[in-house]
Amino acid sequence: MAQSTFRPLHDRVVVRRVDSEEKTKGGIIIPDTAKEKPQEGEIIAVGSGARDEAGKLVPLDVKAGDRVLFGKWSGTEVKLNGEDLLIMKESDIMGVIG
Repeated sequence: MAQSTFRPLHDRVVVRRVDSEEKTKGGIIIPDTAKEKPQEGEIIAVGSGARDEAGKLVPLDVKAGDRVLFGKWSGTEVKLNGEDLLIMKESDIMGVIG
């Protein structure tokens, strides 16, 4: 996403899905139509943060480059520069993979 200047607002993040395995442990190849969408991704960009009740800016806990897990139906799918990405709120992220 180097050529794009897209920056999410507030507590939103842009996530690129990480491709899932194309074979099962038993060696069976899974066709694209039968694969579930992965629930793991890499954060590409983050917003500046949310505001608390007092109006103070609260920065996000995640940063660009973090690998994260998110819910199956989380986020909104978008296409930026020909790449399929997700835009979601930080609260949709379940955790960071260390």
